[in-house]
Amino acid sequence: MRDTHKIKFIKICSELGAGVRGSSKAFEGLKKAAHKKNSSLFDHFEIISIKDENESLLKNISFPNAKRIKHVHTVLNRVYREVYNQLNKEVFPILLSGDHSIAAGTLAGIKSAFPSETLGVVWIDAHADLHTPYTTPSGNMHGMPLAASLGLDQLQHAQNNPKSEVLTLWDNIKSLGNISPKIHSENLIYVGLRDTEWQEEHLIKTMNIQNYTVDFIRKNGGVSTAESILNQLVNCHRIYISFDVDVFDDSLSLGTGTPSPKGLFLREVINLINRLVKSEKICCFEIVEINPLIDNKGNTMAEMGFDVLNTFVHTLSTLK
Repeated sequence: MRDTHKIKFIKICSELGAGVRGSSKAFEGLKKAAHKKNSSLFDHFEIISIKDENESLLKNISFPNAKRIKHVHTVLNRVYREVYNQLNKEVFPILLSGDHSIAAGTLAGIKSAFPSETLGVVWIDAHADLHTPYTTPSGNMHGMPLAASLGLDQLQHAQNNPKSEVLTLWDNIKSLGNISPKIHSENLIYVGLRDTEWQEEHLIKTMNIQNYTVDFIRKNGGVSTAESILNQLVNCHRIYISFDVDVFDDSLSLGTGTPSPKGLFLREVINLINRLVKSEKICCFEIVEINPLIDNKGNTMAEMGFDVLNTFVHTLSTLK
């Protein structure tokens, strides 16, 4: 199903969806980590750069319920097209992204490349990212990519009254690639989810979305957890892994925009992902939300992220 010799990195330095500045420096942090570890990983594969719109951060916020949504949509459209193009070339795309809003573009690209196939998603993240402009308490778009990909509005839980221009842009994001929804709740699996709002909790319960908790992983191990995930996604043709570094326990590093306590440790994440990647259904991997500017332990978060990334690429490259 995949040619492991066709790995390409896609670098997206956009941080428009985050509430804290700094995730645009994620790739710099990863490169610094590679240098410290004497790794030449980034010399072996082509790196494609997608233009960001970070200059818009200097402008006033027009829409508090969907901050910078116009520019976020512009970036997502670029991401969608690049992921779509690379998958059509039978490339295995690995996205090195800023904030997690970018995943909405990634999912649009994957679904557009394989419109007739069922897409599974492994969302490794402390947060559910199921908000919409109607429900968001912060207005930050990095809390909305899964809602967009599921085609949700959450009108029944509306706390906000978004402007018509916001709703038009939100509809455009939901329908990127002219397909909505991109995924269905039965094919979405959370890993390490533990920091949610009530609107998200209601959705997770009513849509019966599986969450493999930190306690479950600690008890059963990353490998066994990964096998359970793959069994649950047995009816999916392709699987996308989205890895937000805030799934790590915040005692390890605060180098991410929304750190959370009681999370996973590095070896647990590596064991989990190293088993997942051995499935031939894995078609795309993304790492998000590394923020070197606020790391209380130097470049530790980027170094942990690099360890996960390096293991993923090494395992993928050695598969037959």
